[in-house]
Amino acid sequence: METGPTTAEGQALLRGRLTGRSIAMGLMGSLLLSTCTPWPVGSIERVEVKIDGVVLPVSVEELGAFVRSQTADPGHLSRSELSTWMGLLAPESRQGLIRLLKAPILSRRSFGRQLLSSWGAGPLLNALGELIRVEDGQRIDRALVLSTLEELLERQETVSTLDVLEELPTQQLRLDLDALVAAATRWRLDLQRHQTLMRALAQKEAGLQPLNGTESFISAESPRRSTLAVDHRSRPLPVERWIPQSPREDRTWILMMPGLGGEPNHFHWLARSLMQAGWPVALLEHPGSDAAAVQALLDGRKSFDGAAALRDRLADLAAVLDAQRRGDLNIPGTEVVLMGHSLGALTGLLAGGAELVPGMGKRCEGALVGLPLTNLSELLQCELAAGRGLEGNAMASQPRAVVGLNSFGGLIWPHPFNKALPIPILMVGGTLDLITPPLDEQLPLLAGLSKHASSRVVVVEGASHFSPIRVDGQGKASEGDDVFQLAEELVGVNPLSVQRVIAHEVIRFLDSLSSESPRNDAVHLMEASSKTRWHRLGRRHALQLLDQ
Repeated sequence: METGPTTAEGQALLRGRLTGRSIAMGLMGSLLLSTCTPWPVGSIERVEVKIDGVVLPVSVEELGAFVRSQTADPGHLSRSELSTWMGLLAPESRQGLIRLLKAPILSRRSFGRQLLSSWGAGPLLNALGELIRVEDGQRIDRALVLSTLEELLERQETVSTLDVLEELPTQQLRLDLDALVAAATRWRLDLQRHQTLMRALAQKEAGLQPLNGTESFISAESPRRSTLAVDHRSRPLPVERWIPQSPREDRTWILMMPGLGGEPNHFHWLARSLMQAGWPVALLEHPGSDAAAVQALLDGRKSFDGAAALRDRLADLAAVLDAQRRGDLNIPGTEVVLMGHSLGALTGLLAGGAELVPGMGKRCEGALVGLPLTNLSELLQCELAAGRGLEGNAMASQPRAVVGLNSFGGLIWPHPFNKALPIPILMVGGTLDLITPPLDEQLPLLAGLSKHASSRVVVVEGASHFSPIRVDGQGKASEGDDVFQLAEELVGVNPLSVQRVIAHEVIRFLDSLSSESPRNDAVHLMEASSKTRWHRLGRRHALQLLDQ
């Protein structure tokens, strides 16, 4: 069924920004809420602090006075064993512990309820239970933790880790600061690895590369919106079709998939660019893991099953491929390129035939013990594996190529044990991405999953996991405006310039598919007006960065 051209509405812009805020809040909540392990019933009076191998009994009042000190300088507190031992810590360790205890952990009760009942809460609660626990090891159910949080939120707008420690119904807690310092050290070393990559790339001399600076944000070229009846869904699947007036002679078409919480509107800018370059594009919507589903999760109306969502996405992909082959979607082309953002990219790799590497359970066990705060995708990868969502998903015939924006799968296909695909692969990542960081995700995936001469990875300086997302109607905003009105750490810098880089590199990669002798030297480039820098690397150069 065809419903005619779509139009951008002001509500779409507002919905996108609200979703962005919720995603950011959810990420912080998922990290910090998990410091709440179950506790025995009682009335809290004392905390035992383990530091430097010594267990010190400390009153909650004393711990609160120390943490809430504006100077965080032990010399400004009354003399006590806690302040004396804290004074022996390295300043960065002491400040890190104070920030952890003062950090806000929850501002939405509905999201907290969903988080505590989700798959990801279990591994984090178990790991962090070694850091903050009761003396006798007794545990209570998570409902009591949730009720404690809800009671706090009735009285105050934000809740910190210290607030929860003071409020939890137990007579005695043990706070293992030795373990917290060790965990913080692991995270710091992991961050230093990523910063080393950034410094290595920043030292490369970059050549100037002109990009399209006159993109038409308000265009008469809009998609045709269709629906497709599919067996695995109770309602027809929405599909947007972007059809060029003169398709390319190579008869290649593109199937594009948003990431978790994404929707077609977020990628109109890229679909339009590809259509203008001559490629037909089918842009999917995935009910159940789209923006509406994420909003339902945040509102407490619906839980989320990652493995089920991935299975539905793979079935969506297969149904669209079948419909295109039958001619039911009126999309010209004989060979398909699978393209996706984040979870959409993982869907493309699985459908493209990437074989699973045995031992996923052990790899997840090791990753979750270390709490992957610098690579949040590892939590989702382990959930997908636990739910058996990664098996038996390859297409009957392999696609022409796979393009992954902020792709992930480093635990699923660990380097150097991957089995290469015979097709070209393009991986795009950003140096500010701590959800799917290039050093742990795009670089090793390229190195292990493809040896094709056209395969490459593009790393954009200052780009984050959310940089490829744009909401229709934002085009009038100034260069570098925050797409979701988030902090720069999440959205990255100059997102509109980053998107021009992505479009440029995707089109260049697709052009190379028809080349008999593609060149894949390391190239370092910069766009003159925004000073946005990026690096195009072949497999050999990706391996060199991984070995540094």
